[in-house]
Amino acid sequence: MKVAMLGSGSRGNATLGEADGTRILVDAGFSGRQLAERLRVLGIEPETITAVVITHEHGDHTRGAGVFARRYGTPVHLTPATLEACRSLFRGEEQVEVYSPARAFEIGPLRIHPFLTAHDAVDPVAVTVEAVRCGTRVGVATDLGRPTAGIRHSLEGCDFLILESNHDEALLRMGPYPPSVQARIASSHGHLSNHAAARFATELLHPRLTGILLAHLSAECNRPELALEVVGEALEKVGWRGWLQVAPQDAPSPLLDIPELRRRAGPPQLSFL
Repeated sequence: MKVAMLGSGSRGNATLGEADGTRILVDAGFSGRQLAERLRVLGIEPETITAVVITHEHGDHTRGAGVFARRYGTPVHLTPATLEACRSLFRGEEQVEVYSPARAFEIGPLRIHPFLTAHDAVDPVAVTVEAVRCGTRVGVATDLGRPTAGIRHSLEGCDFLILESNHDEALLRMGPYPPSVQARIASSHGHLSNHAAARFATELLHPRLTGILLAHLSAECNRPELALEVVGEALEKVGWRGWLQVAPQDAPSPLLDIPELRRRAGPPQLSFL
């Protein structure tokens, strides 16, 4: 199974997952043109995308969904409530498929496991994407609000995690946002801070976890080096030595082959096991 982020942050989010000849996008938060351009940077033609899975209606996750669906004939999967919330993106000519946030569904050889989050959207979900043949699972969790027991259960056992590390608490307080926006971001329905992401990441560790890609960093209230330092130090304290990087906003991340990444790095060691 392979995975990449086409970009992640407040200006747009989209994740590519690929296994056994099937490619999906989780979210489509860039314009249709940008989605195509970023896919081509990775050597992938946009018409080879099998489906788009939308997690919630916010523009930084849906902006290009309608245009991409019309241009390339790509089905878009979303919950009924999310569809109602972003009707303006669609003209009625797209292939739209609704899914339940409590039930797994399959797109070719990929099994999508959606689960509810606490984010401030009408029907927000995160997902794990499983390659059925080999069992490799990737968790895509960028707008969590807070790490509930249900979210924790859903992300347990993933081979690779894309986890939000949105803001540094001090930079948020000193940043350009008015107090109401600061309160929303830091609330239990907003986004995880670097320290919250670090705590949650250590709770999700297990011997097969190969890598973590930190995502949805705020351009105004975070820095990649801060996120890496806070999360990396927490993981090092428990002896985890897996792959850890930050997803950029303005360009795709590398296309990562998860089994190959595991073979190169060897199994991460956990000091408490």
